[in-house]
Amino acid sequence: MSIVIVDPVSTGGALAAEYYERGYQLICVWSNEVGDIKSHVPDCAKAIKWLATVDQMEEPETSVLAAKINSLIETELVACVVGAETGVVTADALSAELGLRSNGVNEKRRNKSWQQKTVASAGLRATREASGTALSDVETFLETETYPIIVKPTESAGSDGVKKCHSREEAEAHFKLLMKAQRRIGSAIKGAAVICQEFLAGDEYVVDHVSRDGVHKTCMIWRYDRAATNGGDFVLFNMIPVPADAPVAAELIEYTRGILDALGLRHGPSHGEIMMTRDGPCMVEMNCRAHGADGTWARLARELTGGYSQVDAAVDAMLDDKAFAAIPNVYCNGRSFRAAGQLVQLVSKFEGTISSVAPLAAIRELRSYQYMQVAEAVAPGKALVPTIDLFTGMGFVIVCHAEQAVVAEDVATIRALEDEGRLVELLELSSDDEAQEVGEQPSPDAPTTPRMSPLDYAAQIELAERVSEQLWRLSARSSQCVTPEASWTSLHELSATEVMAL
Repeated sequence: MSIVIVDPVSTGGALAAEYYERGYQLICVWSNEVGDIKSHVPDCAKAIKWLATVDQMEEPETSVLAAKINSLIETELVACVVGAETGVVTADALSAELGLRSNGVNEKRRNKSWQQKTVASAGLRATREASGTALSDVETFLETETYPIIVKPTESAGSDGVKKCHSREEAEAHFKLLMKAQRRIGSAIKGAAVICQEFLAGDEYVVDHVSRDGVHKTCMIWRYDRAATNGGDFVLFNMIPVPADAPVAAELIEYTRGILDALGLRHGPSHGEIMMTRDGPCMVEMNCRAHGADGTWARLARELTGGYSQVDAAVDAMLDDKAFAAIPNVYCNGRSFRAAGQLVQLVSKFEGTISSVAPLAAIRELRSYQYMQVAEAVAPGKALVPTIDLFTGMGFVIVCHAEQAVVAEDVATIRALEDEGRLVELLELSSDDEAQEVGEQPSPDAPTTPRMSPLDYAAQIELAERVSEQLWRLSARSSQCVTPEASWTSLHELSATEVMAL
C-alpha cells in the first residue's frame, strides 16, 4: 500500500519514517510553499527510499498533481497526510481530490485570523485581533487595543516573525517589516498578511490530538517554558509534560476539542497552542498537523505514557479503525506519568564561528540524559547565531528519570553551560583580525573580542527598506521580475557585520 506525504520535514519526516518502517511505499510531495525548509529533514527520515517525489511548483493544479501521483503508484493508495505547516492546504486539497480521508478543501486553514474568527463564532473564547496587508486594515485595532500586543504573520510557525509590541509605533514598524520580508513559513505564494492580536497573559500550553471521523484522542499536553532572549520575545527553553490528572488538563482538553470541531479538523494530528488566562483557556493558534520540533519529543512521550506518542497514534488513526479505537481517550488513561522528564531546547547566547562541538559531550554524561539532536548548523566551521526562535535553536535534549530532582538538577546544568558559553568552542576574532577587516591599525594591547552581536531591531527595519529597494532596482535591469517576496532571506539569519556589508 502507498502513502502520500506532503512536505515531509520536521515531524513530517518522523511520520514518514514510521510509515516506512511499517512497510508502506511513500510518495513525497513538495508543496509550492515549502521554501527554504525543504532541506530540514530529521535524521530518522534520511534513510527512506521514496517511491517517487513530485513538486507542486511543476504541477500547480491539484487535479494534475493527483493524476501524476496516480500514474506513479504501484500499490493501493490509502492515505495522503500532511508533514509540515507549509503543506497543510495542499494536503487537504490533494487528499480530497484523491478521494481519501480528508479535512476538505479550505485555503484559510492555516490563517490565524480566520481561526480566531471561526472559534469566536462557535462561542469559544478567542483573541481580539485584526489582520490585513496594509496598516489601514488594522488601524482601528492599533488605536483602541491595550498594549502590549502581538504582531505576527497570519501563516507561520516556530515563533517565526512573532513580536511583542509595546507601542503603536513599534507595532506599525513590525507590521511593515513583515510585509516586506518573506518569513520562513509564511504563505509567500498566495500573498502574505499580518495579524495583530491582544496579548494574552498566563501559562502557555500545547495540546496534542489525533482525530479520525471527528473523534479526538488527546496524546499529550505540554507546558511551554518561553522567555525573551537575544531580542526574540518568545524563545523556547523547555517543553514540560503535563500529567493527565493535573487540574488544568480537563479544561484544556475540553476547550481544544471544541476548537477542532469549530475548525472542521476531523482527521489526522493537530496541536493547539492555548494560553490559560485568568478568564480560562484562550487559543493562540491551532496548528493543523503534528507537533513540530522534528518529533524529538516522541521518544519522551513513549517513556512517559508507556509506549506511544502522537507520531505513532497519527499513523494508527489514519490507517486502522481498530488501532485508533485502542488509543486511550486521554494519554495514560487520565493518570500520572511513569517517570519525570522534559524536552530541553539548547539556546545559544553567543555568536561566532564554531571550532569544536566536543563540549556537547558533557550533556551525555548527565544522569537523566536520554537523547540529543544537534542542529545541522551546529558544526565546526559554521556560524553560531544567538537563538531567537525555533529555527535558530542549537538542538534538543531529552531528559528523563524516575526522580524529578535529578531531572531538575540536570536541566540546571545545561542552562549553566549555555550561560557560560560552554556548549561549543568558538574561534576568537583577535583585535588584529578585526582591524584588518575594517582597514584600521590595531592597538598593540587591545583585548581579544567576540564577533558582532545579533542584528538589532532598528537595523532590521533599515535593512528591510534598503534590500527591498535594491531588489526592485535589480528587477528593472533584469529580464526577469524580481520581487522582495520572491527573493527575501530571513532577517534574523544576518549578523550585524552582514548588515554593514549591505
